Amino acid sequence: MSTGPATAAPGTRDKVLEAAILLMRRTGFSGAGINEILKESGAPKGSLYYFFPQGKKQIVSEALALYTERVLAVFDEAMSRASSPGDKVKRLFQVTAQRLEESAFQQSCAGGAVSLDLDLELEAVRLSVVAFFDQTMALFARHFPLEDKRRARAFAGLLLTAIEGGYIRGRAERSSRAFREAAQWLAELAERE
Repeated sequence: MSTGPATAAPGTRDKVLEAAILLMRRTGFSGAGINEILKESGAPKGSLYYFFPQGKKQIVSEALALYTERVLAVFDEAMSRASSPGDKVKRLFQVTAQRLEESAFQQSCAGGAVSLDLDLELEAVRLSVVAFFDQTMALFARHFPLEDKRRARAFAGLLLTAIEGGYIRGRAERSSRAFREAAQWLAELAERE
């Protein structure tokens, strides 16, 4: 049986990427195994290897790139609706808390979750996570244009670190309290800058 595009179900590639994103948000790299992706996506195994000849590492890297685009669009839209730096921070953390709550506290940030599984054999995946972090911080820095570019980048890094930590606490505590607390403090800091 051929596994080329003529026999692959329409949308198989997209379903695989969607399944990988969902699984990464739940359980990181280790939980997004080929069998789990096949089960979640409903894709035939042959199609999976046709679209992703390099296997799991390729799937995860491409899924992270897609996830990055989507998350940045959500973050950008949330912050664009605010006029003051403090309100930008509050909207950013509000939308992040909402994403955690909508998952019943079962899904984190895919980039953060995958980063917890990195080892020396996952260099390509590590670079995909770094790209996610870099692009996220670049977006944040654009929304908080401080005169000192290094301070803007450092503040963007602080926002990202608080978000990633908020996901960890939020899943453990089954609460979005960590996001609300961070938003309050960081909004005050943003207003002072």
